[in-house]
Amino acid sequence: MKSLFSVVSLFALNASLFLGSFAHADSPTLPAGTVPSVPSVPAAPAQPGIAGMVLPFAAMFAVVYFLMIRPQQKKAKEAQGMMESLKQGDEVLTASGILGKITGITDKVVTLEIADGVRVKMIKSQISQVIKGQIKDLA
Repeated sequence: MKSLFSVVSLFALNASLFLGSFAHADSPTLPAGTVPSVPSVPAAPAQPGIAGMVLPFAAMFAVVYFLMIRPQQKKAKEAQGMMESLKQGDEVLTASGILGKITGITDKVVTLEIADGVRVKMIKSQISQVIKGQIKDLA
């Protein structure tokens, strides 16, 4: 029993000495007349300027503009020009796939002859393309 007590007390003494050395590490004793030094704080990394934050967004917008917006605008402009150039007698293909010959045209409505004596009125914007040549060649 005595040996167990001596081992435990020796362990406790060593632990207190070991831990005690860490307890005073934050405030070491200084000789008289010396000024304690202030620990230096590492400088924060420099924040990016406004150009560094805006530049990635501008680059993304430029990519989207040149790959998506600009081609779509060109396609819409071509379709608008095609619709303005439609005239009576043109053979056209509609968005629904109907082939016909224009027999009447107004600002918004087109009359197509899709078979002999069969005429259909539809909105002008539904014309997808003008077919060069005869419809009978396609059929």
